[in-house]
Amino acid sequence: MRLLVRGGSIPAGRGVGRGYAEILRDALAPRGVEVLNRSRCGETSFDGIGTFREDVLPFRPDLLLIHFGMDDAFAAVYRSEFKENLVRMVRLARRRFDPVILLPTGHVLPRPYDMEAAEIFYRAIREVAVDLDCRFVPVHIFWAGFLRETDLDLSDVLQADPRWPNEKGHEILARAILPSIK
Repeated sequence: MRLLVRGGSIPAGRGVGRGYAEILRDALAPRGVEVLNRSRCGETSFDGIGTFREDVLPFRPDLLLIHFGMDDAFAAVYRSEFKENLVRMVRLARRRFDPVILLPTGHVLPRPYDMEAAEIFYRAIREVAVDLDCRFVPVHIFWAGFLRETDLDLSDVLQADPRWPNEKGHEILARAILPSIK
């Protein structure tokens, strides 16, 4: 079984030594699941479309985790463009090899106006997941609950630039995503 992660800065592990894709790799390896991470820092969903034939199609994964949004939200990509790019990636994958597709959101941000911007993209992710029968992974909801239960502060799980989780934040991301893979 093969899981391929394709996304931008967060799944690429920007600013951390060990990102959530590596955590998933370690957790799933004993079950015979190979995890490939084809994510790159700074890439938006437009890059995901542009490199889909090179980054995804040759690997024909059984599970495809498409994780864009944060780079899109802060790179002046319109919500409608983002949503259409997700739809195109899902449809292309299904036409070529029909994987199970997971669409996670991102984390909670400390500044209200940044969170409002992110939530616009999180709603688009949910809409695509519902419309195209993908597995929606509401990471931001899990994230908020986890912080409440553990009495952690956002500053404990984010880098200086709060768009990017630190290593503890990546552990939370992996915890949120893993049940959707099992």
